[in-house]
Amino acid sequence: MIEGRGEQSLKRYTLLVACTTAFMGPFMGSSINLAIPAIGLEFGSGTLMLNWVVTIYFLASVAFLVPFGRLADIKGRKKIFIVGITAFSISSLLCGLAWSMEMLLIGRVFQGIGSAMLFGTSMAMLTSVFPPQERGRVLGINGTAVYLGGTLGPVLGGALTHNLGWQYIFYLSAFLGFAILGLTLVKLKGEWYGAAGEEYDLRGAALYTAGLVVFIYGITALTTSHWAWYILALGIIILFFFARHELRIPYPILELRLLAHNTVFALSNLAALINYCAISAVGYLLSLFLQVSLGYNSQVAGFILLSQPIVMALVSPYAGRLSDKIEPRIVASTGMGISTLGLFILIFINPRMPVALVITTLILVGLGASLFASPNNNAVLSSVHKQFLGVASSMLGTARLTGQVMSMALVTLIMTSSIGNVELSPAYSQSFIQAARISFIIFTALSLLGILASLARGRKSEPDQVSV
Repeated sequence: MIEGRGEQSLKRYTLLVACTTAFMGPFMGSSINLAIPAIGLEFGSGTLMLNWVVTIYFLASVAFLVPFGRLADIKGRKKIFIVGITAFSISSLLCGLAWSMEMLLIGRVFQGIGSAMLFGTSMAMLTSVFPPQERGRVLGINGTAVYLGGTLGPVLGGALTHNLGWQYIFYLSAFLGFAILGLTLVKLKGEWYGAAGEEYDLRGAALYTAGLVVFIYGITALTTSHWAWYILALGIIILFFFARHELRIPYPILELRLLAHNTVFALSNLAALINYCAISAVGYLLSLFLQVSLGYNSQVAGFILLSQPIVMALVSPYAGRLSDKIEPRIVASTGMGISTLGLFILIFINPRMPVALVITTLILVGLGASLFASPNNNAVLSSVHKQFLGVASSMLGTARLTGQVMSMALVTLIMTSSIGNVELSPAYSQSFIQAARISFIIFTALSLLGILASLARGRKSEPDQVSV
């Protein structure tokens, strides 16, 4: 009986830890968008540095997600989680205390690294504690926490920035992080492994991280550095050597052979990358549009931006069930089509655009995103053998984060090219709107390509039809 109570207690606290962690990621990502104008005013920073406040967090997350996820499987998931939540909490506190833009960016780097450790382990810890027959329920609860973070992010971020200051977004994240750390140390007993005893691919991890960082930086620097094309080429070369290395070793950090031998898996991941690249910067651009061009404060802008995550939270559970009855590629492709419509309308953004139309586009993008995500995840995870579920989940997360980084990298490139590295103010409103229009043209085109990739994947594969 005592053992049974202990097991139930472990399940309960692991779920609480995982859900709070799941909440923090989208909360941090969506709330910081509302604080960008205030941060620029505080430090007198131009568009380039302000874009990097968002971009550098996602870049650090995606660069370290796979290496730390693999390390956690070998050395222990709870160990890496504890290091990650400690790094995330301390760096969040330092971001709030930052006295310069440079210190804020350094804090964001370590915050991103910490988040990579968290999100590469928390879901794995959850599935380690709960048996297969209970995982559907707890993963559903965990998914609700994700959408709750995305829903509350714009509202709380806007309200905190308007009433207390942008620093309190980071203070709140630090408080939640330290609370999770204490709960983990006191209540989560034991350790969980996924590949104990296997060799860690240190060379692959170094090539992966370096290649992504150099490649993304090269894209963002195309309009600001004469060396950008060489940096971009170097990033591509490093990633080429990474791929060649991974295909030659028995225990890679990223199982690229799945992409080569599984069309459904490969095209579903490609569709995910394109989808997130097309829609991830929408909230960022519209936050600036509402505050810089239309003159709303961060609190009001946050309530307007709330329309997208609310739709996602309401529709996503039904989209997942729908993909069990209808081919996932049909549901996901329909979702991308709806998002494309919202992006197309935003091409015509201007200072006279009614707020109701802005909300309509957010609803369309949110509806499309929710119809895409769950069915696409279903297609990915249904196309691989059971032993590759962890690898497939990591690669799907990598596609999502890479898409988010690429989305912000494109916005940075377009804004620095169109506006220059200037302080955001109403005086540059017309130039900003022109940059936003160019961004939405590119995102609409990308979303159309994503529909083709989604449709081209074919019917959902049976796991026993594919192998590595």
